Amino acid sequence: MHPDLHRREDCRLCGAADFSKVIELAPTPPANELLGKDQLDEPQDTFPLDVYFCNGCRHVQLLDVVSAERLFRDYVYVSGTSPVFRKHFRDYAEQIAERYGLRRDSLVVDIGSNDGTLLAQFKELGFERVQGIDPATAIAAAATEAGIPTIAEFFTPSLADEIVATAGPAGLVVANNVFAHVDDLRSIVAGVRRLLVERGLFVLEVSYLKDVIEKTLFDTIYHEHLDYHTVGPLKAFLESNGLRVIDAYGVESHGGSLRLIAMKGGTPEDVQPSVDRMVAREQELGLYEASTYRAFQKKIDALGTELLVLLDEIKRRGQRIAAFGLPAKATTLMHQFKIDARYIDYVVDDNPLKQAKYSPGYKIPIVASDTLETETPDYVVVLAWNFADSIIRKLESYLRDGGKIIVPLPKLQVVES
Repeated sequence: MHPDLHRREDCRLCGAADFSKVIELAPTPPANELLGKDQLDEPQDTFPLDVYFCNGCRHVQLLDVVSAERLFRDYVYVSGTSPVFRKHFRDYAEQIAERYGLRRDSLVVDIGSNDGTLLAQFKELGFERVQGIDPATAIAAAATEAGIPTIAEFFTPSLADEIVATAGPAGLVVANNVFAHVDDLRSIVAGVRRLLVERGLFVLEVSYLKDVIEKTLFDTIYHEHLDYHTVGPLKAFLESNGLRVIDAYGVESHGGSLRLIAMKGGTPEDVQPSVDRMVAREQELGLYEASTYRAFQKKIDALGTELLVLLDEIKRRGQRIAAFGLPAKATTLMHQFKIDARYIDYVVDDNPLKQAKYSPGYKIPIVASDTLETETPDYVVVLAWNFADSIIRKLESYLRDGGKIIVPLPKLQVVES
């Protein structure tokens, strides 16, 4: 086995070792592992991307685990480059602060804080005591320089103890798109419990498996995302580890996400009806049945056939195709359907950390968006499909000049002027 890969034998949530393999995707390199020009002649590692269903607690997860050091130390994703995400986090901070009556002198801690975009929104609301935690060294340093103090480490119970010793306990701990990334979730929850004041809140946001299945968002499956969450198994896990789930609801980010609120302490009277309502809906939709995910594999295959028929026809006409956005999900989509340099001439991305690099595995050049003006393609495939509306607005002049935009998910669309 590769030294950066290990195989998990038990469920992250319940500890059972009874699994069914339900989805088998093409092996890929790590989704954010971009290449420099000097690496183009070197082979790049690929790792299995198979999805398993726990027959004990009904949790869906990857068992092949790529080293967190390899995935996150040199991270290139930053939240703040997207106006959509800046607005999402502004709304998020306002909703949490007002809905749960948070005191403005509370310490707010963000696990996996990235470039500090969410904590900056809390600061604007008057929360001066904020603390970020993120293992991506360069991004953490930039966030600290921008006024959001950020510890460049992985979150652990001992780090929680250090924060309590120096800054006191937290009234709010948030973890956004983090609970899917961590192999040792029990350690995270133990640290959160140590960090929180009594009746303090833990708010986590993750891609919601309900939306993944209903909208065929299979490209959100990649090595950084070890877990694919529903409320039922997550509620049982948190409550068995000392955090009471008091609220849960869906939000629109990433094509459909779950926001779940847990409390340290509290009483049954704190629990909102939304929690049982969401669990009942998941049961109705078959999200606790392995057969649902086996059927999902067939939907993926059908989507790939539809997309490739379109791309093949474009290339037969001798036309050029570029792509817009290289989020992590693009690696899964491109490798599953073998959308390589035969189809895509280059990828545009607004993140300067990605420009002048090459896509994982297929080594397609990543360039700034002004390339669309100098090397104008006939079609642009929006790989960052969750930002399709804002990207289409940005490319209005391209459309007016006769260009066409392909949005592959949640359903295949071709946009023309």
